[in-house]
Amino acid sequence: MEDIQEQLAALRKRVARIDRKWTAPAAVQPKPERPRHQFIEELLSGEVVTTPLGQHFETVRLWENHRRHGSVYVGDLAELPEDLLEPLSAGSIPRAHPMRWAFLDTETTGLAGGTGTYAFLIGVGSVDAEGFRLRQFFMRDYGEEASLLWRLAEHLAQFDVLITYNGKAYDQPLLETRFRMARSRHPFERMEHLDLLFGARRLWKLRLESCRLVDLENRILGVERDGDLPGEMIPYVYFDYLRSRKAFEIVPIFHHNAIDILSLACLTAIVPSAFRSPAATGLRHGADLIGLARWMLQAERREEAIGLFRRAIEMGLPDDLLFRTMWETAAVERKLGRVDAALAAMTELAGSRNPFRVRALEELAKHYEHREKNYAMALEMTRSALAFEDTPEVRRREDRLKRRLAGKQTRKLELS
Repeated sequence: MEDIQEQLAALRKRVARIDRKWTAPAAVQPKPERPRHQFIEELLSGEVVTTPLGQHFETVRLWENHRRHGSVYVGDLAELPEDLLEPLSAGSIPRAHPMRWAFLDTETTGLAGGTGTYAFLIGVGSVDAEGFRLRQFFMRDYGEEASLLWRLAEHLAQFDVLITYNGKAYDQPLLETRFRMARSRHPFERMEHLDLLFGARRLWKLRLESCRLVDLENRILGVERDGDLPGEMIPYVYFDYLRSRKAFEIVPIFHHNAIDILSLACLTAIVPSAFRSPAATGLRHGADLIGLARWMLQAERREEAIGLFRRAIEMGLPDDLLFRTMWETAAVERKLGRVDAALAAMTELAGSRNPFRVRALEELAKHYEHREKNYAMALEMTRSALAFEDTPEVRRREDRLKRRLAGKQTRKLELS
């Protein structure tokens, strides 16, 4: 009986607990915690830097010497010759060790420039004993710009050469404006500036539809970006970050900027080398050699230009570029005083259908008229030109040659 009573008592207690559970007011459930804002220093290795003008964020990344970016080994950058940049810079950078070069690129709040455009992320890459080192300066809000610029100027003080891609037209003028707005002196006056865009266009514009950095990275270096943020989206992502403070949204911008600068450095190992040693260049496309040859002509390096033109023709060219190259080759041969070589090129052009056929016939007519005094041959070339294009100038030449030929025949009759 006692056992039964004890069991009943335990059962009553359990029932009472159940009654209290269902009759008591519902317990107030705690509200779920709102996700807190993430700070960039929590997502990327780096530090908040304090300067006399405030604070900003900096991060450093290293690509070691044994690594490669596409077709270029990082370790090769430190071994580039000190006079590599002299030809491409038209002599303004006669000698500078690669460790004294600064590779700069900015990410901005717009592409138009002007006083309302900020460079919120600035990357500076450099070569050192360990590899290629990138330092990125980031302003978490507009109020950190003065601090960022102060540190940028301090960092650039250790370099002699600034290398950019379209930086002469965009990055440097923008940064100079930002320094003026901050009432600070910019660091670019003492630095020689090489904008690699101009050399890249000379080399590849005949073959590639676009010479944007990302396109050269893919077509020349062989690098395929995976999941990259398009450049035109970068300002909008930054503006959204300023509103939401979701730092994870801007991490891809850091990556985009980093790869741009690494690619810029690796292209610097290719583009200036072609201008420094044209005969030894490893360019494998005829159109690229034509671009280099034309630059040689601008630099009055005609012998090197002729060699490049010939190599390009041997490699094979599309017809439109082939005939133009033959025309340019003939013109250079004439300037070098090699009349026979120029005459051979003009004769070849005159013998086939091409855009330069009439001009070649006219040049042949001039040669036979003025150099060889062979008026009959000159008249034949002129009439051949008229068969393809009837112009007043060619008609005047025909009339003049007829008179000269008639006068020559009259003199012969008088002498006989």
